Amino acid sequence: MTSESPQLFRLFQKVAPAWFFRELCQKHGCNFRDGIYSVGVVVWLMIWQRFKENRGLSAAVQYLLQGGAKDLVSDCKRWTDDQVSAATGSYCEARRKLPKLVAGEVMERMVDQLRAEMQEGWGGLKKPVFVVDGSSLQLQHVQELVEEFSPGSNQHGENHWPVMRIVVFHDVFSGLALRPSWGAMYGDTAVSEQALAEQALERLPGEAVVLGDGNFGIFAYAYAVRQSGRPMILRLTQARARKILGRELVEGTDQKVVWRASRWDRGAHPQLPEEASLEGRLIVCRNPSRPNELLYLFTTLDLPVEEVLGIYKLRWNVETDLRSLKRTVGLHQLTSKSVDMVEKELLLAIAAYNLVRAVMCLAARLASLSPRQLSFSFVQTVVEAALPGLDNATSDEEYQRRLDRMLRYAAQGKLPNRSRARSYPRQVWGRGGHFPRRKRIVENGGQTK
Repeated sequence: MTSESPQLFRLFQKVAPAWFFRELCQKHGCNFRDGIYSVGVVVWLMIWQRFKENRGLSAAVQYLLQGGAKDLVSDCKRWTDDQVSAATGSYCEARRKLPKLVAGEVMERMVDQLRAEMQEGWGGLKKPVFVVDGSSLQLQHVQELVEEFSPGSNQHGENHWPVMRIVVFHDVFSGLALRPSWGAMYGDTAVSEQALAEQALERLPGEAVVLGDGNFGIFAYAYAVRQSGRPMILRLTQARARKILGRELVEGTDQKVVWRASRWDRGAHPQLPEEASLEGRLIVCRNPSRPNELLYLFTTLDLPVEEVLGIYKLRWNVETDLRSLKRTVGLHQLTSKSVDMVEKELLLAIAAYNLVRAVMCLAARLASLSPRQLSFSFVQTVVEAALPGLDNATSDEEYQRRLDRMLRYAAQGKLPNRSRARSYPRQVWGRGGHFPRRKRIVENGGQTK
């Protein structure tokens, strides 16, 4: 492994070099000066914030002042004279001025470059497999976000927090996440997960296999995948599978079928052509994780049933990927207070997540493991602890020693192989009691305390 080996900061510089930022600025007419907070510095600091428990602006500014990201800092008189302010105002303004298109193109370039470094696949398929799933993110309660992403309501009245719905494609082998699609989850402008997934299709590699659970196993989405020229494996509901097959479902079925839009499909999706139909296979098999349950899969792949089922079993990876995105990288509640900043924060948080995935891939190769055998939160903790030492290395030799040590420690975060069930069942615990609210006491004079 050479000193060119990619890791977080140097990997960031490798996949998003200085010339790339200059081209982006010219392309989008950015008027960023080569001062303290250049485009490259702002993008890296926004990514760096996702690695820290304290994700505030002041932490990012102090990181920069203490020598972090020194290779990105331009020759500026204030740096030379040691007159850089520790206040957060300039960084805050630079984040606000960063065009959303720039954040999006940085994130997409990073995905393309990292995929080239981390390509893996299913032995008998030799195509990338991407699983699609959706989730929701909680936003700050400010007027602009409330208007764009309605909080929704329930039987108790209107909710408080605005909610954004996102749909993300994840590589089932490496865990890399593509650029998401998003929209409102509630209100008049609410958009479904299936519609967002159709938007996200255009960002998939042309030869990618689309993998989805029952929420995406509907005709309109399957038709959109087929029109894009990509193969698929989608789970169906029992009723839908019976309708397609035209007879009772029996375990072991592997039948070529023609899937046609139902009257409900045409009513819900009037854009479907009259002659719309899909040719594929309907497979009925036992669910390996739930022996009492049958799986109903629709696929356009010409693979043995065992391989189709083996690929579908990888779908569970997206659940842990989304957990890592929302909890470990801190996307469960975004802190920005404008639509533009929320979208930039989302894009660059996913870029940070992908960088950690790249380190996991390197560490796994070092230990002859699969990246999926390592704990995301463990590797992120190792990366967070190693960053100051990597930034402050005084020579290539010292840097390489620290890098090798980081990868060696990261490779120790191997997940356990559970050969038997847990000794205790998983349960949902209550949140416990709360302190009573303080009551306002009105005295005779009208004063409260």
